[in-house]
Amino acid sequence: MQYTRLGRTGLKVSRLCLGTMNFGPQTTEEDSFAIMDRSLEHGINFFDTANVYGGKKGEGITEQIVGRWFAQGGGRREKTVIATKVYNDMGDWPNETRLSALHIRRACEDSLRRMQTDYIDIYQMHHIWRDVTWDEVWQAMELLVQQGKVLYIGSSNFGGWHIAQANEIAKSRHFLGLVSEQSLYNLNARTVELEVLPACEAYGMGVIPWSPLAGGLLGGVLQKTSEGRRASEGAQKNVENNREKLEAWEGLCRDLGEQPADVALAWLLHNKVVTAPIIGPRTLEQLDGSLRAVEIELSDETMKKLDEIFPGPGKPAPEAYAW
Repeated sequence: MQYTRLGRTGLKVSRLCLGTMNFGPQTTEEDSFAIMDRSLEHGINFFDTANVYGGKKGEGITEQIVGRWFAQGGGRREKTVIATKVYNDMGDWPNETRLSALHIRRACEDSLRRMQTDYIDIYQMHHIWRDVTWDEVWQAMELLVQQGKVLYIGSSNFGGWHIAQANEIAKSRHFLGLVSEQSLYNLNARTVELEVLPACEAYGMGVIPWSPLAGGLLGGVLQKTSEGRRASEGAQKNVENNREKLEAWEGLCRDLGEQPADVALAWLLHNKVVTAPIIGPRTLEQLDGSLRAVEIELSDETMKKLDEIFPGPGKPAPEAYAW
């Protein structure tokens, strides 16, 4: 496994991040334990979760599974850089959601309890909340850092101007601010190249792409039998709407002699701002297969062909749409 620093920090994380969203709803606890154990065996030390994952409102099922895995000992917690999130509804009362200082404090305590740990490596805001001031957010986060309950703060699904605003106000408070951004980013969804990636690069933030395979669309969907999400009407419609691109995409991957999923991940890793794409294996076989992505080198010619199949904005803003 290869490692890199998370943005401007000294924290070293694996080039692939294990996503846990399937743990509970789609993957049993026993299989989840096996996937996390195998991840450590492969050298993957970076795990991502969220308090809302698990399918049951307010219960944090996925965090509980991670916590019971940590509780087995054997250095599991010490070897793992764990990132979780706060924002979504965790109850029906007014202050059991979003980014008020009260909810941030309570949500953090609940995540610590569920995961059976006394600190969170990266505490991420799951979404921007425009109704709260940054002074309130940073005051709450600063206290968690001072108490040793959180080490770093990250964002998820932020716009470029949100990242700039948050970090400038953090700087005025003599606080480290955001060190990472978790965004939707893949060959078929490149909007973040306009504003978000340039903002992250300017502020020394690591980018952690979620849905790197576009919900399975880039995973060789044409060469597989219909199953899981691909069997749904919406998924089939998505395939048909993108069939021309997918045929060219899977043909290119065949010419390279590589699996489409591995090439999709390798393309993300080619971007110097990207720290680690989030992989969400449901089985050990899927986890083992994803490791190939770290080894793939894409030539300039291949990168050009990928841009032709999946054209992005071409340049960052404003050059993408103005002189």
